[in-house]
Amino acid sequence: MESSIVELSRYRYEASLEALSDAKIMYKNGRYKNALNRSYYSIFHSIRAINSLDGFDSSKHSGVIAHFNQEYVKKGIFSKEASKLIKLAAENREKADYLDFFVASKSEAEKQIERACRFNKMIKDYLVEEGILEPTQINELNL
Repeated sequence: MESSIVELSRYRYEASLEALSDAKIMYKNGRYKNALNRSYYSIFHSIRAINSLDGFDSSKHSGVIAHFNQEYVKKGIFSKEASKLIKLAAENREKADYLDFFVASKSEAEKQIERACRFNKMIKDYLVEEGILEPTQINELNL
C-alpha cells in the first residue's frame, strides 16, 4: 500500500483519538452537548481513516458514512453494530448542535463516549490487522 495512504489513515485515526480525548474532557467538565459532538467526530474521523484506504473521501458526512456502510459493513468487514453506533452518534450530534433547547444528559454523554470507544476499538483492530498501525503505535486512551 502506498505510504501516503497509510500516513493519511494513521493521521485520521489519531484525529479520532484526539476528538475522543476532547469528549472525555468535555464530559468531566459537565459540557455534555460538546461531549456528544466530539464523540461523533471521533467516530467520523475513524470512518475517514478506513475510507482513505480505498482513496475515498467526501465533503458531506452522509457520503463518508454511506461509503463506509456500503464497502465495509454491507460486505461484512465490520459488523452491523458499527453502523448502529454511527447512526446513534450522528443523531445525538445533530440534536446537540442544531436544536436550540436540547439538553444533553450526563447519562447520554457517557453512553456516547462508550460507543465511540467501542467503535474506535473496532477500527484500531482492523488497522492493526491490515498492517496500517502497530499494536503499540497509538496512545490507547483507555480503548
